Amino acid sequence: MKKLTLIFSLAILISSCKKENKRKDIVNNLKQYTIEQFMNNEAISGGSFSPDNSKLLVSSNRSGIYNIYTVPNTGGEYKAITKSDSSSIFSVSYFPNDERMLFRMDDNGNEIFHLYLRDTDASIKELTPFEDARASFYGWTDDEKSFFYGSNKRDKRYVDLYEMDIEKFESKLIYQNDKGLDFNSISRDKKTIALIKTINTNDNDLFIYNTVTKTMDKINKKQSKNFAEDFSKDSKWLYYTTDQGSEFSYLMRYNIEKKTREKVLEKNWDIDGSYYTKTGKYRVDFINEDAKSKIEITDVTTGKALPLPDFKNGSITNVIFSKDEKNIRFYVGGSHTPSNLYTYNLETKAQHQLSDVLNKEIDSDHMVNAEVIRYKSFDGVEIPAIYYKPHQATKNNKVPAMLWVHGGPGGQSTQRFSSLIQYVVNHGYAVLAVNNRGSSGYGKTFYQMDDLNHGEKDLQDCVEGKNWLASRPEIDPSKIGIMGGSYGGYMTMAGLTYTPEEFAVGVNIYGVTNWMRTLKNIPPW
Repeated sequence: MKKLTLIFSLAILISSCKKENKRKDIVNNLKQYTIEQFMNNEAISGGSFSPDNSKLLVSSNRSGIYNIYTVPNTGGEYKAITKSDSSSIFSVSYFPNDERMLFRMDDNGNEIFHLYLRDTDASIKELTPFEDARASFYGWTDDEKSFFYGSNKRDKRYVDLYEMDIEKFESKLIYQNDKGLDFNSISRDKKTIALIKTINTNDNDLFIYNTVTKTMDKINKKQSKNFAEDFSKDSKWLYYTTDQGSEFSYLMRYNIEKKTREKVLEKNWDIDGSYYTKTGKYRVDFINEDAKSKIEITDVTTGKALPLPDFKNGSITNVIFSKDEKNIRFYVGGSHTPSNLYTYNLETKAQHQLSDVLNKEIDSDHMVNAEVIRYKSFDGVEIPAIYYKPHQATKNNKVPAMLWVHGGPGGQSTQRFSSLIQYVVNHGYAVLAVNNRGSSGYGKTFYQMDDLNHGEKDLQDCVEGKNWLASRPEIDPSKIGIMGGSYGGYMTMAGLTYTPEEFAVGVNIYGVTNWMRTLKNIPPW
C-alpha cells in the first residue's frame, strides 16, 4: 500500500512539474498578437449534408466576407459556390433529394434577408423578392416537396407563416399572424402550429393553432417561460420546454388530442433545446451546464445515451444528423479555441475535422483556458463568473484586469471563444466575465433578481467582481477596469457614473445610454 501511495504521489509530482515547465516555456516564448490577427480567425457556420452524404454546405468568411462553400464529408479542400465581395451570403440547406441549394442574403448588411435558390446549373433565383420585407427559412416539410418560411411582407410588424413548393416555387399562406405571436414549430402533418406570445422578459405563453379548425389552445396553465421544441413523428405530441414550478427549464410533452401532458427530461440546469431526428430514432437535447454547452443524444428505442467523442476541454455544440441518420456533424470549441466543424460516422466511429479556423499566425498554446469561479456579492448572493488569467500573471508579476459584462440584460457569458477577450488577455490583462444577477442559465429566481433594478444591484455585483479581482495575488488592484457591449456597455457607463471610484477605466462598446433614440430606431418587426 505504501509503495502504491509513493508511486501515485510521484506521478502527481511529475505531472505537476511537466505542467509548470510547459507554463514557463509558454511564458518565455509568449507572443503578443494584434487585434487584426485575432479578428482574422476564420468563421464557419452551417453544415447541411448533401443527399448522398459526400459533402457539406457551409458558410465561411475566409474570403473576407461570408460566402457559401462545399467541403467533403471526410475533410479536404473547400470549393467556393458564391463569390460575393459586398453582401454576406449564408448557406441554408441542400435540397432533400438533389444538389440544389438554398441560401440567404441581405443588402449590404441591412439585415433584411431574402431566400435564394442556386440551381444545379449554377443559376441563381430570388425566391422571396419582397421589398423591405424579411424572409426566414423554417424547415422542410415531411414529404420534402416544399419548405416553410416566415415573412413580414404583408405587415412589417408581424411575421406570417408560408409554405413554398419546390417545383414551381409558389407560396401559400399557412398562418396569418395578426397578434404578434412568434412561430416555434409545425407538426409533420401540417395540422398544428406551435406559437408563443411574449409576456415579459421572463415569461411567455405557448399556444397550438389548428390549421383545419382555425382554433387556438393555450398550453401552459400558469405564467412561465415556455418554448415549443418539436412534434413527434406521428404529430400526436408536442415537445416543449417550460420552467413552470421549477427553477430550471425541463422537457415536457403534450398530447394534442387528449390534452394531457407528461415530463420527459429534467436536469439541474436549463434544457435549452430538444429535437427528434427525421425517423424519430434519436432525440437530441441541449443543456446549459454552468455556462458550458452539453449535448445528449438518446436512442429512443433503447433509452440509452449515444456515446460521443470526448474532446476534453472542448464542448460539442450544434449537432445535426444526416438524412439517413448514419452521420452527424457538430462543432467543437471552448474558451481557448474557436469552434471547428467535425463529422462523425455512427457506424464506423470515424471522426473527421473539417476546419481549422484559428489564424495560422497565432500559436494555440498562447491562448488561455478560462475557469468558472464564484464569489459572494454585497448581500450574500453567489455570483458565477468566468476567469481568464494571463500566462504571465504571477504574484511577482501583477497584471491589470478588466471586468467583462455580457449583453442582454438577460444574456450570459459562456465558456466559448472570444477573439476580443483573448486579445485583451494576450496583452497582459486578466478578464473576469461576470454573470451578474439577471443573467440566464442559473435559475429563474437569479434571472429575475434585477427586474426594474438595472444599474443598481447588478452593478454592485460587478463592483464585488472587481473586489474579487483585487484580492487575487496576481492582480494589480489599482488597475481594474470595466467593459462590455450593449447592456454590458450600459453597465460600463453605469459603473463610471454611479461608482466612479471603483474602476480605473471603462470601455463602452455600443452600450445603450439613450433609450429614446434606441426605441425610435428599432425596426417594426
